[in-house]
Amino acid sequence: MDLHNTQVERNYEAFRAKLPELLSTHEGKFALMRDGEIVDFFDTAMDAYTVGKKEFGLGGFSIQEVVNNVLDLGYFSHALPQ
Repeated sequence: MDLHNTQVERNYEAFRAKLPELLSTHEGKFALMRDGEIVDFFDTAMDAYTVGKKEFGLGGFSIQEVVNNVLDLGYFSHALPQ
């Protein structure tokens, strides 16, 4: 498994564990995640992507929308508009 996939999986599992609390405080926002921790929240996926790419480089982060029905679609699916 490469580093990128490990980062995405680690972040996704951490996000799912925190989701119930996040829904009451950040619903509809986009969480920028690295190493299983939320770095910050953004209004758009593109804003989160821009900061993540600048701070951590491609593959060094993932983005997850704070919504009730979470899907694990991988790094780019979360980071780019559908």
